[in-house]
Amino acid sequence: MANTNKRSGASLAAMADTGNPERRLPVVAIVGRPNVGKSTLMNRVVGKRVAIVEEKAKVTRDRKALDATWAGRKFVLVDTGGWLATGDELDAKVSAQAELAAKEADLVVFVVDVTVGVTDEDDQVAKMLKKIGKPVIVAANKVDSSTRDNDIWIFSRFGLGDPMPVSALHGRSSGELLDKIVEVTDAPFEDELEDWAADRQDQRNKRDHDELRVAIVGRPNVGKSTLFNQLIGGERSVVHDLAGTTTDSVDTLIETEALGKVRFIDTAGMRRKSRVGEGTEYYSMVRALRSIDEADVCLLVIDGTEGVSAQDQRLAERIDAAGSPALVILNKWDSLSTEEKLDTGEEAENRLAFLSYSPFLRISAKSGAGVNKIWAAIAQASSAYRTRIPTRELNLCIQKAQSEHPPKGTRILYIVQGATDPPTMTLFSTRPIDPQYLRFVERRIRERFGLGNTPIKFRVRRRSEG
Repeated sequence: MANTNKRSGASLAAMADTGNPERRLPVVAIVGRPNVGKSTLMNRVVGKRVAIVEEKAKVTRDRKALDATWAGRKFVLVDTGGWLATGDELDAKVSAQAELAAKEADLVVFVVDVTVGVTDEDDQVAKMLKKIGKPVIVAANKVDSSTRDNDIWIFSRFGLGDPMPVSALHGRSSGELLDKIVEVTDAPFEDELEDWAADRQDQRNKRDHDELRVAIVGRPNVGKSTLFNQLIGGERSVVHDLAGTTTDSVDTLIETEALGKVRFIDTAGMRRKSRVGEGTEYYSMVRALRSIDEADVCLLVIDGTEGVSAQDQRLAERIDAAGSPALVILNKWDSLSTEEKLDTGEEAENRLAFLSYSPFLRISAKSGAGVNKIWAAIAQASSAYRTRIPTRELNLCIQKAQSEHPPKGTRILYIVQGATDPPTMTLFSTRPIDPQYLRFVERRIRERFGLGNTPIKFRVRRRSEG
């Protein structure tokens, strides 16, 4: 279907910013009550499985936005959680996010279910949209065949214009819906913006290269979303005391004085493999693991009241294998007694000893206590992760280490740093190097060049002295 690129940010206005002050991509928000097929429609339009879809109400809980192009015209498509007039605290937060998306959008696609007809919740959504006053397209979903075409007219009672029949699942009339979207938003033709598009791509490449990606990972219900909201300074991710609230990766790009552009990624809580099903949780886990692999820094959040579990250890191993710096965040620290703090801290450092380069930060994401320490640790980890050491200084360090503590049965002839992100060293030696001696070399390099908060990778190559 439409060509897409993922977008995210603190507001829809930021999502639609093109970098050209005279041009702003139109924003199209998909809203409706739970389980009418909003995410299925999103996936149909973008032509790939981006939004998580499952036959279960309230699966989508956070906004997700993507660039879309149809008939040479661009717009930003935003999927929202199900809007509810009444419900619990979580429902209220989800509804508030959906309403905010509608207010910030240039056009709203109001999705309803033709197989159910008009519900009280549909009426409430319609009243909310009328109050906002934005252009609305009523998309009557699940019109899978022509036998249901006449059923759509019941939705005319909303007073939001003639409803359009569509089948998000099968793609029926989705092209007509997209035609209507670009007609209403009047997005600019691509050929009118050829020069600007080239400049924008240059800016995007530079921005992506410059921004720091920080992934927040951990088991369900350890406080990842609460920490995410504390770090970005606003309630962007829905927070509730219920395991699995975040069912997708949600990210926000912010500007900081010390670090420049930082993209925080709030990932879904990762359960044990045996407890992950074939549907929503599986796709959430895949995206969370991908976020780890693509991150510059990972914040591993652990519930301090429960201590380090076997699943926490496996997540730490995955972060270590990905080569990303890890900051171990012991959350809910204010809930522990003095004795419990001593026991929990010691246990965490023992069970995650293979992350010996990582700082262990004690915080309370809910109150914000200790959260500021994370910024300094991220800055140090980022600097170390991207450090490139001159070859001459590396070899002087290795020569001094060997003179003080010679390796047994071999000699390191030369060392060179081949890459950054993380620092990757190649050692040329006469024979294989004992792993224990390699750890000694790593400690010396880490101490000499201040690489405290990043992993270091070593490759050993054999070469004769003659």
